[in-house]
Amino acid sequence: MATRVRRVRCPACGGSSEYSEANPWRPFCCERCKNHDFGAWASEHYRVADPAAPGSHADDGAEVPPQH
Repeated sequence: MATRVRRVRCPACGGSSEYSEANPWRPFCCERCKNHDFGAWASEHYRVADPAAPGSHADDGAEVPPQH
């Protein structure tokens, strides 16, 4: 029985990418797409939202005065 190769969409270019140990850049299709994505993270084009952003009072232990 032949093993099926799992194919996924490359997150960078949208092309087909083999998702297996044979592809060292998985889930990307090539080194160029992997580096492009890494560069976007490094230059802060992508960001993860901080639910406890500065100025919020989320579980910081401080009491919030009542508003009138």
